[in-house]
Amino acid sequence: MKKKIVMILETDFRDEEAIYPFIRLQEAGFIVDIATDNKKQVFGKFGFPFKGTVSIKNLNARSYEGVVIPGGNEGPDKLRINKDVKKFIKKMHASGKLVAAICHGPWILISAGIIRGINSTCYKAIVDDLKNAGGIYHDEPVVMDNNIITSRHPRDLAIFMKKIIDFLKLNGNRHNITKE
Repeated sequence: MKKKIVMILETDFRDEEAIYPFIRLQEAGFIVDIATDNKKQVFGKFGFPFKGTVSIKNLNARSYEGVVIPGGNEGPDKLRINKDVKKFIKKMHASGKLVAAICHGPWILISAGIIRGINSTCYKAIVDDLKNAGGIYHDEPVVMDNNIITSRHPRDLAIFMKKIIDFLKLNGNRHNITKE
């Protein structure tokens, strides 16, 4: 049985930060679910559509090996106030499963309360938010701390996805803190 990954999206996500991970994860042999509010169709900042395959309120951490959260400031800003998203992220983290976020995606990790003491990175506009939440900021393309992988910007997508796929293929080597 193929392993499953979920991407959580809301309208105005950053298109390439959803499209590239979606394709790369499928190429690596994973089933990728798209979680949206009530399985609705959402559109990226530049108009790319994704149709939800699962409702956010029905997410179950036991069903997934990992979660990927694309950025774009509007989408993650809407998701970070969703109690079901925060609860799911907390469960994924507590289970030691992959929690990956790029650009403004770490806002959701901040709101879920899992970033304190975690080595991480993010888009420059939310560095203060990350630090104020107790995260340990590194201006690096990708930072991995146990099961949390964060990245700064769309131009870092290739290295972000390599780190995610390596983590998933190694069955979650959760004891490394690495920066790229």
